[in-house]
Amino acid sequence: MTSRHWQRNIFILSFILPTLILYALFMVYPIIQALYYSLFDWSGSSENKDFIGLKNFVDLMHDPIMWQAIGNDYFLVAGKMIGIMILATFFAVSLTRFRLKFALFFRSIFFIPNIISVVVIGVLWAFIYNPQIGFLNSILSLITGTEVKTAWLGFPFHTIWMLLPPSIWAGIGFYMILLIAAIQGIPESYYEASSLEGAGQWHQFTQITLPLIWEQIKVSVLNIMMTTLNGSFVIVMIMTNGGPDNSTQVMGSYLYQMAFQQYHFGYGAAIGVIILIMSLITTIALQRIMRQETVEMN
Repeated sequence: MTSRHWQRNIFILSFILPTLILYALFMVYPIIQALYYSLFDWSGSSENKDFIGLKNFVDLMHDPIMWQAIGNDYFLVAGKMIGIMILATFFAVSLTRFRLKFALFFRSIFFIPNIISVVVIGVLWAFIYNPQIGFLNSILSLITGTEVKTAWLGFPFHTIWMLLPPSIWAGIGFYMILLIAAIQGIPESYYEASSLEGAGQWHQFTQITLPLIWEQIKVSVLNIMMTTLNGSFVIVMIMTNGGPDNSTQVMGSYLYQMAFQQYHFGYGAAIGVIILIMSLITTIALQRIMRQETVEMN
């Protein structure tokens, strides 16, 4: 190999190696550690770790709260996918194809929730749902003419539904901007040609816009799924802390409770492994479901 090839390889390696080291340090190593600790009965602070093999996973399979948490996670995944993608696509098309006035202003307004901390969003919506001074009860009282003091976060059967509006509201802006960028990359001549042939807005959307932004939609759906399975515990912890009666537990919040509040660190590590496995399985399933030939622009 010539010195020029060596220099080229060293140059490429100088860019790849730091990223690879950071990835191994902050991603691969924690996964290996979680797999290791999941095989032990350990409090997380004691020097003694009792090896129990797969017992933590067996216990998880018989844990009703874990099944509740998995169901809640996928409920939020499905709700956020449907809500965010419908609204983000609607706003993206409206702000690009309908030539609305103040489009830049509306883009900024819709994007504001994405620059707000999830903690702030959780606290804000907890106040909105507050039974005494909440904005939602105040609006309902004004409409009905009678005082409404519904505890929106206090009922086991519908509280999980109350987590969908803040989750959807917080995510619309980012995916709207992603889809706007994709739509703006479609040549205007496509729409002009279809208009000359008598195609309406709906036909243009289904036959031109949707096929040409399908890759961005697929990326958006996969990203919503991964961020929900791995990050929905934040808004749960802020707004409901998994309650009432564990009705809003998700896998992440249950992991935190078991590992850092009840000091069953090995059990919590096993939950973390389950989250990883469920994320991989769901990613593969969604990719197969959404598999479609990419439409290229000529």
